[in-house]
Amino acid sequence: MTSLHGAIAWSVPFAFGALSLWSIYCFLRNRPPAPGYWGLLGISQVLLGVQIVVGLILLLLNRVPDGPLWLHLAYGGLFPVALLLGGHRAARRFADIPWIVFGVASLLVCGLTIRALMTGFGVD
Repeated sequence: MTSLHGAIAWSVPFAFGALSLWSIYCFLRNRPPAPGYWGLLGISQVLLGVQIVVGLILLLLNRVPDGPLWLHLAYGGLFPVALLLGGHRAARRFADIPWIVFGVASLLVCGLTIRALMTGFGVD
C-alpha cells in the first residue's frame, strides 16, 4: 500500500503541472484548450482523490510519513482539495475562460503536492 501511495504521489504533481503548462500555452496562443484538457483535469482530480483515500488508509494502519504529519496532510489533501473546490466555483463565474482558473489552481496544487512529497520524505 505504501508503494502505491508513493507511485501516485509522483503522478499527482506531474499531472497538475502538465495542466498548468497547457493553460499557459493556451493563454499565450489566446485560444481555448482542446477537449483533452478537460479529460486530463478529470484524471488529475481522480488521482488526487485516490491518493487521499490511500493516504487515509495508511494513516489508519499507523503508517505515518517521515516528516510532520499535519503538514503532510495539509499540503497533500486539505489545501489541494480546497483550491480545486474554489476553482470550480470561480470557473462558473468566469464561464468564458474557466481553463485559466483551473490553470492557476493546477499550478498551486502542483506546488502543494510537491511540498507534500517533501514532508512525506522527511524534508522539512
